[in-house]
Amino acid sequence: MTRFKNGLIVFLMALVVLPLSLNAQAPAEPPATEASGCTIEASMSGVIGPSTVELVKDVFVEVRKKNCSTVLFLMNTPGGLLDSTREIVELILNFEFPVLCLVAPEGAHAGSAGAIILQACHVNGALETTNLGAATPILATGQEMSEDLRKKMINDTTSWLDGLTSLRGRSQKFGRDIITEAKAVSAKDALKEGGLDFVSASINQFLEMAKGKKVVMTDRSTKSVTVGTIIKFESSLKHYLLSLFSDPQIAYLLFMGSLALLYFEITHPGTIVPGVLGGIGLILALVSFSKLAVWWGGVALIVLGLAFLVAEAFVPSFGILGVAGLVSFVIGGIYMFDPSISGGWAAMLKIVLPTALVAGGIMLAVAYLVVKAQKSSPKLSYDSMVGRRLKVWFVDPTGMRGQVQIEGEIWAFESSELVKKDDEIEIIEQSGLVLRVKRV
Repeated sequence: MTRFKNGLIVFLMALVVLPLSLNAQAPAEPPATEASGCTIEASMSGVIGPSTVELVKDVFVEVRKKNCSTVLFLMNTPGGLLDSTREIVELILNFEFPVLCLVAPEGAHAGSAGAIILQACHVNGALETTNLGAATPILATGQEMSEDLRKKMINDTTSWLDGLTSLRGRSQKFGRDIITEAKAVSAKDALKEGGLDFVSASINQFLEMAKGKKVVMTDRSTKSVTVGTIIKFESSLKHYLLSLFSDPQIAYLLFMGSLALLYFEITHPGTIVPGVLGGIGLILALVSFSKLAVWWGGVALIVLGLAFLVAEAFVPSFGILGVAGLVSFVIGGIYMFDPSISGGWAAMLKIVLPTALVAGGIMLAVAYLVVKAQKSSPKLSYDSMVGRRLKVWFVDPTGMRGQVQIEGEIWAFESSELVKKDDEIEIIEQSGLVLRVKRV
């Protein structure tokens, strides 16, 4: 019976937490079918990683929602993960509206992965004082690759980039050189060598140059680029959290540190803090490595948070597990909503944070009551029952059997003489769940 009650409590806690943790903001408008005159502008800066993939997905959702005709990415990146680069290229190639990419602001660069993404864009360009290239694949740890592995990666990336440059009508030689020779050039030199469509003095000039250009879409149809009112895309808290660990070296340190903390917890049971930090850190590291999708990372964090809060009821952690559970709920709630697969729904901090706090508070209160109930001594025992005087609460037609209330509990009784409702009786014996009584 106790196991059933504990299981029921856990189930009810899950019913409370999961729906509340999934609160989100719905799109204000349904997706439109025809594009109108606006252009979404977003900044693709920093290391290319899962955060960049989520950014591109969310920008494309915003384009559909606002019924815009084009996207403009302002690029300033040293490069990043090849897996994430492939995801971004795939998203661009399969997007139904033209994607414009410009290396900006002045002094920016599109290195490595950024140079590859530039070749996937329908129209690309750079400001005069920028540079791009140096896209030779390397290991995320910075270690030297074996010769066979190096050839394999270079040949694979080169053949991939050949397809992109051919599709966009750009120089295959330029694409090959930035891969095989790690070639990096200025914007003007890249234009001369056929790696860029335009070099401009400003963002507005680039947009003017791109207007009317015929581009090939995913179905091999052609479309003219139109540029409308610029709408700036604001990055969400999810993008910020993901970008914190986008650097491959930081992600690697986080991964190894998490494993070390989990090992310490296993070899020193009961320390709690290393296990909590290691569990959360491991999920964040796997997301940063693109080994765990952001959505599934959010699910894992919410489940982990639920486990922490349930454990709080049985483990003397002085609130550590409870706090860790709330942190997991908040991050998990932010990670879980991907507008590209949820119809434009996106998690909001002003909803996720209060919801997690309220849900966590409820579960901690329930956990406290469970522990209190487990530690409290039984209120009713054999010795405390015998001799009690009570009033008959219910009596059956025979007048020999009925029920009484004892401290909120209903007990069945049997009497050796006739009794009626509200008669005073005395307990003379307890036999299992039945009381033997006599009339006073």
